[in-house]
Amino acid sequence: MHLDAESCARAVRAKDARFDGWFFAAVTTTGVYCRPSCPAMPPKPENMRFFPTAAAAQAAGFRACRRCRPDASPGSPEWNARADLTARALRLIADGVVDRFGVPGLASRLGYSVRQVQRELLASLGAGPVALARAQRAQTARLLIENSSVPLTDVAFAAGFSSVRSFNDTVRAVYGRTPSSLRSASSSASLVVRLAFRRPFSLSVFSQLASEALPGVEEWRDGAFRRTLRLPRGHGIVSLRPLADHVSCSLTLSDLRDLSVAIARCRWLLDLDADPVAVDGLLSADPVLEPLVKRDPGRRVPRTVDPEEFAVRTVCPGPNRLVAAHGTPIEDPGGGLTHLFPDAVTLAKYDIGGDLVRALADRALDLGIGSDWDRARSELRALGLDTTTVETIAGRALGDPDASVDGPARWRPWRAYAEAYLRET
Repeated sequence: MHLDAESCARAVRAKDARFDGWFFAAVTTTGVYCRPSCPAMPPKPENMRFFPTAAAAQAAGFRACRRCRPDASPGSPEWNARADLTARALRLIADGVVDRFGVPGLASRLGYSVRQVQRELLASLGAGPVALARAQRAQTARLLIENSSVPLTDVAFAAGFSSVRSFNDTVRAVYGRTPSSLRSASSSASLVVRLAFRRPFSLSVFSQLASEALPGVEEWRDGAFRRTLRLPRGHGIVSLRPLADHVSCSLTLSDLRDLSVAIARCRWLLDLDADPVAVDGLLSADPVLEPLVKRDPGRRVPRTVDPEEFAVRTVCPGPNRLVAAHGTPIEDPGGGLTHLFPDAVTLAKYDIGGDLVRALADRALDLGIGSDWDRARSELRALGLDTTTVETIAGRALGDPDASVDGPARWRPWRAYAEAYLRET
């Protein structure tokens, strides 16, 4: 999309919010980049440049628009629907792999050399892994600056910067303002962030999560889905409340450096980067699905904040007992959450979950957000899991939009979404 300048310019002139996150429009005369739906007066076409990512626009020297907040737009749905190197890399970067392990750590998880990864991301996205991670750190920093009272020095390290100087320089370059000026413009003291989505947005994703809630780990309370989070540096509790134009995400974290990871996992859980217009447009052409799509457009496929947890819950009977016996206790001042779900290493010590849990504990099976979908399916089948279980894990844990037990080929590539509509019948 971003390479077709004429189509991009039309979307900008129409202020078409459907393309937010698909590409970013930069204005050479002002040095600012925007989302397509920016309410400002559209620039002349000859003064516009288009980029596939916010990181690419930043790398080219443009700063984020203060009015439309392009860095906070929904992510491109393209990368969640694909399983190639670029898509897997983006999911891992969003999960904080570059910040924790560097580019070599990213490359090793993808099974490619550092040079191959850098070359592929530059060709596809206009920015390398370092620039993409830098853009994410800048967005995390802005969230903390504007939505918390955390001291700015602590914000720098919580967002993943190696020094206060690099934090100051990056925020100034990306937003055209100093961290202190960003904070002075904000009066909020709680850690609540807005998760954007593309319309239409069906509340069925919340209904399904609430119906499946595991006591102690998840709950539906006062109009919000709440659950515990096992994160790279600690744990957290999230409350997700659907509102008219966004999902309100309230986070309590034991380590603020996990903020960007927690946000990315919550977006993944609710499938917020999906393109419902494209999905519904294809599915509504089918006479079986058309009335269902018309009745409740914008259905998402709920995923998970922890692929290993989901796989274990799918395979092991009595997950309630597992939580009570082996979960990690936590405190929840705001409700009834009591535990983190036990990890595979803990369960393997008690010989719970058989070959699946042993493979997860030994890291012989990768169900992570950047995993290879075809390889994961093959490994799950090799462990003796039936087709229904494998496809359930593929759709919910791996995020494959074409995961299906028996959906017909005519529903490709959105069979998981078709089954989400059929679930109500």
